[in-house]
Amino acid sequence: MLADHTVTALDSWRRLPADQQPAWPDTDALNGVVAELSSYPPLVFAGECDLLRERLARVARGEAFVLQGGDCAETLDAVGAEEVRDKIKTLLQMSAVLTYATSVPVVKIGRIAGQYAKPRSRNTEIRDGVELPVYRGDSVNGLEFTPEARTPDPERLKRVYHASAATLNLIRAFITGGYADLRQVHEWNRDFVASSPIGERYEDLARAIDDALTFLAACGADPREFHSAEFFSSHEALLLDYETALTRTDSRTNRAYDVSAHMIWIGERTRRLDGAHVEFASTVRNPIGVKLGPTTTADEALALIDRLDPEREPGRLTFITRMGRDKVRDVLPELVAKVTGSGAQVVWLCDPMHGNTFEASSGHKTRHFDDVLDEVRGFFEVHRALATHPGGIHIELTGDDVTECVGGGDRIGVGDLHQRYQTACDPRLNRYQSLDLAFQVAELYRARATPLRREPAPIATAA
Repeated sequence: MLADHTVTALDSWRRLPADQQPAWPDTDALNGVVAELSSYPPLVFAGECDLLRERLARVARGEAFVLQGGDCAETLDAVGAEEVRDKIKTLLQMSAVLTYATSVPVVKIGRIAGQYAKPRSRNTEIRDGVELPVYRGDSVNGLEFTPEARTPDPERLKRVYHASAATLNLIRAFITGGYADLRQVHEWNRDFVASSPIGERYEDLARAIDDALTFLAACGADPREFHSAEFFSSHEALLLDYETALTRTDSRTNRAYDVSAHMIWIGERTRRLDGAHVEFASTVRNPIGVKLGPTTTADEALALIDRLDPEREPGRLTFITRMGRDKVRDVLPELVAKVTGSGAQVVWLCDPMHGNTFEASSGHKTRHFDDVLDEVRGFFEVHRALATHPGGIHIELTGDDVTECVGGGDRIGVGDLHQRYQTACDPRLNRYQSLDLAFQVAELYRARATPLRREPAPIATAA
């Protein structure tokens, strides 16, 4: 159980520089909202966070794989049952592909029910000579380019809480109500994906899963795990006032948990060791992720471990690397080698999205599927060479038929981007592309388990 009050000791982060915080125009209004949020029920429970930490510990030991995915930035007008269902469906399909092809458990974590804030490279945006605050996600302001919409409004934090609660309610209903049952593998494929080459490939796999389940049933086995699924929520813990307001003390252990999500992560722009975000994360018991970009040094990674995982607890800390296809093979080996050599057991995830963004000739921010896949391939190559475990992937995706990333099995070109470019911030893989990636990752995982070929040792002969 959780106590009904925030942990005032968590205010230690306020003594340190806090990057990427909105310029709230009314501090009193913000404080009022934070006080109200502090009285709200938890969105997740401490025991669920502990369960995820146990599952991630298996990943750190090389016994499981992580699939983390969802929207770049959730929006308050996309909390309907169909939108949530399609995201869950996509992740369940990807998980089915990965689980069947790799024969290891897949830990499913959504970028969902809280991913409403985004760090930005500039504080303002200029259009036609008009300068306004940049859009920082629906938890802060609106996407419309008007002074009213772009003014940060703390009341949005309450709307985000309620939207996250509604989303988690829907997820739990889908997961526990039979929608995640592996016998639904065909049902997940009855819409537009079924008519695509990737859908056909998925349908072949679904039939194989059906055959395996039929065999188990004939043997008298009916494992409960096949009828439901574990699903965890996560988001970037960017707005520290919101995260602090949703932190509670667990009555079992007297430890603090951020009950806004099962897992929270620190972004590339906010991971400074002397900063407020690292300080806040060090005070809560949740599993913690940290994004590591191409400028990260091994010493910085080791220092982050000392701050965030001083007890070297498997499952506590996840490093999410976002190097870019051109740098992953050069930068990642030293990080992995030195972290592994230190004795720390972290989870390594690959975020192949953020380091491969470019502006198309059409003016759209986009990513090429081949670049995304190449970074994943480089991630696996590095871990294979070092005999370490490639723990999983972290993907920005949607269950909708959008045209935001080019390439992949969907064959989207630059000229198609304008058709269904719907993201509020960064481009996402659509469902075709997400399934395509899952098949590719499964093949990389299986290949990584194949020993490197060595010449046979010479046969000793008698003198």
